Amino acid sequence: MITTPNRMPIGEILVEEGVLSREQLAKALAEQKATGQFLGELLMTRGLVSQEGLVKILARRLGVKGCVLQNGLVDPALLEMVGADEALRLKALPMFRVGETLTVAMAEPQSLPAVDRLRHLTGCTIRPVLVLEANVLEFIKKLASNKTDMASLIESVSGPDPAEALVEGEDGLVIDLDKTREEGAVVNLVHRVILKSIHDRASDIHIEPDVDSTRIRYRIDGVLHDLIQPAGDMHAGIVSRVKVMSRMDIAEKRLPQEGRLRVVAQGRQIDLRVSSMPTLLGEKIVIRILDKANLKVRLGELGFRPEGMAAFERVLRQPYGMVLVTGPTGSGKTTTLYSALDTLRSPEVNIVTVEDPVEYQLDLINQVQVQSAIGMTFGRALRSILRQDPDVIMVGEIRDEETASVSVHAALTGHLVLATLHTNDAPGAITRLVDMGVEPYLLSGSINGVVAQRLVRKVCVNCAAEQRPDPAVLADAGLPGDATGTWVRGAGCDQCHGSGYAGRVGIYEVMEITPALRTMIHQRLSAEEFRKRWQCDGGLTLRQEGLLLARGGVTTLEEVLGATHSDGVAAS
Repeated sequence: MITTPNRMPIGEILVEEGVLSREQLAKALAEQKATGQFLGELLMTRGLVSQEGLVKILARRLGVKGCVLQNGLVDPALLEMVGADEALRLKALPMFRVGETLTVAMAEPQSLPAVDRLRHLTGCTIRPVLVLEANVLEFIKKLASNKTDMASLIESVSGPDPAEALVEGEDGLVIDLDKTREEGAVVNLVHRVILKSIHDRASDIHIEPDVDSTRIRYRIDGVLHDLIQPAGDMHAGIVSRVKVMSRMDIAEKRLPQEGRLRVVAQGRQIDLRVSSMPTLLGEKIVIRILDKANLKVRLGELGFRPEGMAAFERVLRQPYGMVLVTGPTGSGKTTTLYSALDTLRSPEVNIVTVEDPVEYQLDLINQVQVQSAIGMTFGRALRSILRQDPDVIMVGEIRDEETASVSVHAALTGHLVLATLHTNDAPGAITRLVDMGVEPYLLSGSINGVVAQRLVRKVCVNCAAEQRPDPAVLADAGLPGDATGTWVRGAGCDQCHGSGYAGRVGIYEVMEITPALRTMIHQRLSAEEFRKRWQCDGGLTLRQEGLLLARGGVTTLEEVLGATHSDGVAAS
C-alpha cells in the first residue's frame, strides 16, 4: 500500500484532495475488506477515480514523477538486470536506461531499502517513478511469462560471433560486443543484427514497427529481405539501443533524427549512418552501412564495357571542363565519381569534394561536408573551394541554379569538375542544366561528357545455369524469338539467399560531347533532336547496354527491363 512520508493512507489522501467523500471512502473500505482488492483498483473499477488521476495525486504528494505503464514505455530486456522474482518482491520494474541512470517504475518509490537494493543489483543510479502496485505487478508477470526466447532469437541471426567486433561511438567510447550478454539481450540482439548485415554485404538495415511485432529487414543487392521478427514489446528497447549507440535523443520520439557511429568488425572500420522517423505504430529506424570493403573504386571493377570505358577515360583526361554522372537515387553515381577520383588522385593534384553527406573518406582527397543548417550549402562551399587552388572539384549533387552556375564557371576557368545530377538518361542532363538557368553558350563550352547509369543484379555464379528467356520477355526487350546469346539464370542457393542473384553491376550510357553535339547545345536544339544525333553517331542507350550484358550472361533480361526504359531500338 502506498503511503506518504507522514504515513497517510491512500484513502485519506483522496478525501483530503476532494476526490472522495467520507461516505464513499467508508463504503469502499468495507467492500475492500470483503473482496481483498487493492483500494486504488477498487476505486478505479467503480469509476470514482481514474488511474492517471490517482497516480498524479500520489506522485505530487511523494515528490516524484508518476506514470501509467504501457507497451513501448518499458525495455523488456532490462528485467534481466533485476530478475523477475526480485522485481516482484521489490514491486519495481526497470523502464529504460540512459548512460548510468536507470529509470525504474516502483510501487513504493519512497522505500530507501528498495532503491538501495536496485542500485546494488544494477550498478546504476536509480531514478524512481511512481506506478500503481497492480500496474507494475501486472507488467512484471507479463514480461516474465510471455518473455521471448531471446537465446533462440539471437542464435537465429546467424553470422560472426560478437566477440569479433567492437562498437565505437563518436566520443571515443568502445563497447566490447563479447560482453553484450551481460548488458542485456536487446543489446546483444542489435549487435548481432549489425554484424549479420555486414557479413552478408547488406547496404541498409530497416527496423520497422508492426501491429504485433518488430520487423527487421536488410537490403542486399538493392532488394529487401526479412532478417528477424522480434515481439512487438521489444521495439522500444531495440530503437532505444540504436539511438544510444548513434548519440541520438532517446526521449524525442515525435521528430526525425539523424545519427552516426563506427563499428570495427572483422578487422575493419565501418561507418553506420542512422535515421529515425516517427510512424503511426512507432519509430522506424534505417541504418545505412558504409563498408569500404564493398566500395569498388577501380574503374575496371564497375562493369563498363570496353567502348564505354575508353570514352569515359578520354573525358576524364581533359585538363578542364565538366563531367556529369546521372541516374536515380541508389544507382551508384557516387561510387562512379569516387572511382573517377581514384584514377585522378596523386600527390601532384589538389582534389576537393563537396558532399552531402560524405559517405567514404578517401586518401589524398579533401572532402567537405555540406551543413545547410548553418548556411554551408553546395553553392557557398563551391565558392570557397575555388579560392583553395583546386585542380579537380567533385560536387556531390547539382540541386539548384546557384550550384549549377558555379560549377559551370569553375569548369570554364581551368578546373575539372565532376558532379551528379538526377536525370533519366545522358542527353537529358543537358536540358536539365538549361532548365536550371545555365546559358547554352556557357554549357556548350564547359561540358565534356555525361554518364547515365543503373544498377542491376548479377546472376549468382554458384547456381547459374543456361536458360533461354521466355518469348514474351524477348518481345518486351524488342528482340526476336530466335535471338542468340548466352542467356543465364540462377536457380537459387544458400549463397544468394535463394534469389539467383549475387552482387550488382552497372549499366552505363556514356555520352562523349563531340564538336557536333556542342553546336547543338549552343543552338538550343530539343532533347529529342540531341538524342537522335547522338545515337546516329553510335551512342548506345541504357536499354541497349543492358541487353548486351544480359546476352553475355552477366544478368537477366528481367533485371534489364526493370531498370531501363524502352527506347525502341534493340542491341544489335
